[in-house]
Amino acid sequence: MTEPDLPTVLVVDDEIRSQDAIRRTLDEDFHILCASDAVQARRQMEAQPVHVIVCDQRMPGLSGVAFLKEVRERWPDTVRIVISGYTDSEDIIAGINEAGIYQYILKPWVPDHLLVTVRNAVEARTLQHELHRLDLDLRAGAPVLRQRSQQTLARTRARFDFDRIERAPGSPLDAVCALAARIARYDLSALVLGESGTGKELLARALHYASPRAERPFVVENCAALTDGLLESELFGHKRGSFTGAYEDHVGLFQRAHGGTVFLDEIGETTPAFQVKLLRVLQEGEVRPVGAQRPLPVDVRIVAATHRALEEEVRAGRFREDLYYRIAGVTLTMPPLRERSGDIAPIARRLLGEVGVELGREGLELGDEALACLMAYPWPGNIRELRNEIARATALCDGGRIEARDLSPKVLHGQTGVAQARQGGLLPGSGTLQERLDAIEAMVLREVMLRHRWNKSRAARELGLSRVGLRAKLLRFGLEERAPRPGAAAAASGPAAGPGRVREDDADGDGDAAEAADPADPGTAAGHPIPGMLSP
Repeated sequence: MTEPDLPTVLVVDDEIRSQDAIRRTLDEDFHILCASDAVQARRQMEAQPVHVIVCDQRMPGLSGVAFLKEVRERWPDTVRIVISGYTDSEDIIAGINEAGIYQYILKPWVPDHLLVTVRNAVEARTLQHELHRLDLDLRAGAPVLRQRSQQTLARTRARFDFDRIERAPGSPLDAVCALAARIARYDLSALVLGESGTGKELLARALHYASPRAERPFVVENCAALTDGLLESELFGHKRGSFTGAYEDHVGLFQRAHGGTVFLDEIGETTPAFQVKLLRVLQEGEVRPVGAQRPLPVDVRIVAATHRALEEEVRAGRFREDLYYRIAGVTLTMPPLRERSGDIAPIARRLLGEVGVELGREGLELGDEALACLMAYPWPGNIRELRNEIARATALCDGGRIEARDLSPKVLHGQTGVAQARQGGLLPGSGTLQERLDAIEAMVLREVMLRHRWNKSRAARELGLSRVGLRAKLLRFGLEERAPRPGAAAAASGPAAGPGRVREDDADGDGDAAEAADPADPGTAAGHPIPGMLSP
C-alpha cells in the first residue's frame, strides 16, 4: 500500500523525541504527520483529512483535552487518542465526556500497545463510516421497503381472505366465515371445532390476516405431535443446558409470534399437566423458557382447534374447565364435507387446478360422472381426503378429462348408483351440469326420505338441514309421500295407530308419515339401494 493510501495519523507532542518514538512505532502501517502544538495541528487538519490524532495532554497553550474537544466539534470523524504522563482522574473524565476520547494512554507507553490501539481506532472509524453509509441507504430505502412490505401484506391478506375459502353460494360455511370476520378485529381468543381435514387452520389464518395483528407472525403448533416436555420447549423455549440435548438457547413460538397469533392445533390432545402451564401463560401474558430464571412478556392472540367435543372432555375431567373458558372466547364450528355436499364441486375444481400445477397436468377437467361420484361419497377424511383423491385421479388420467374410471374403488362405488339411476330414468344422460346435479340431489333426497319412512325430522338431521329447509327442497323437486300399497304399510309401520297414539315410525311425534319401501322401485331402500348414496 502506498503512503497516500495509508490511513493518516497526526501526532501532536511538544517533545521532538516523543514524536520520533511514535513515528517509528507507527510509520510502517500509517502515514504519519507531526505537530508541536495545537496551532500547527490545526493547520495540518485543515490541509488534509486525518483518520486518527494522537495528542499529548500537557502542551504549551491548549491542553490535549481542550484541543481534542475542538477537534470533536470541527472534525468529528477523526478518532481521538490522548497520551499523558499524569494520572489526573478529572482530566481523564473530562476527556472522555467532553472530547469524546477513544483511548487514554499513560506514559511510559508500550509500542505494541500503542500500535494495536491505533489500528483499532482506524478500524472503528471505518466501521463507523460504513454504519453511517448503511444508515443513509436505509433511510433512503425506507419508503420503498415500507411500500414493498405493504404490498406483500396486501397480497397475503388477499390470499387468505375469507372469500378464498372455497364454497358454493349458500354454503353452511357462509355463516362461519361471517362470524369469524366480525370478531377478527377484536383481540378475542377463538376455538375452532371440526373434524380432521375440514380446514380449521385455513380459517385460523384468515382470522389472523383480517385482524390488526396481520403484520406480525402467524405460527402453528400441532399439540398432538409432541410430548409434554417437547411441547413446552417448542412453545415456551429453553435455555442452554436446561436438559440433555439442550446445546443452545431456543426461542419458543410464543416469543417468535410476539404481537401476532399462535394457532394451537389439536389442543384437545394435551395432558392436564401441560394445560396448567398453558393456562398460566395465557393468564399472566408471559412465558418462562425451560431452565430460565425470569419470565418474559409475550403478546399473542390464541386460536385453538380440535376435533374433539371439548365440553364433553371438560365434563369427563380430561380437559381443564378454566383453560376451556380461556381459549373459547368465540367458538367457530367447521362443518364436515358430507354436510355441505354443495361445496364439493367448487372445492374439487380448485384442488384440481392446484394439483395439476404441482404434477404438471394443468388444464384437466372433471367429467360429469366423476363429479357425481365425488358428490356421492361421504368423505370421512374431508378436504384432505378429497385432495388425495384428486391427486390420484390426476396421475392416472390418460386424457384431458378425469372420468369415473380414474377414481379409487371406494369413491367409484357410488358410480353404480349413478348408472342404475340413469337406466331407471332418474338421472338424465344429457342436459347442463346444474340440471344433472339437481337430478342427483333429488335422487339423494328421495333415498333418504324413503329410508326414514318420510320422517322429516330424522331425514333433516341426517342431511344437516332444518325441517324448513328440507320441506323447501322437497317442494322444489316435487317429492311427496305416496300412498302405501295394501299390506306394505302394515309391514312398514306395524300396528295401526289409533287416535292419540304415536306410531313407531313417528316416535318424535312430529306427525311425519311413513312410506313403505317399494321393492320394484330401484331408488328405494327395500328394493335396489343406490350404492354410495346411503349415509352410514
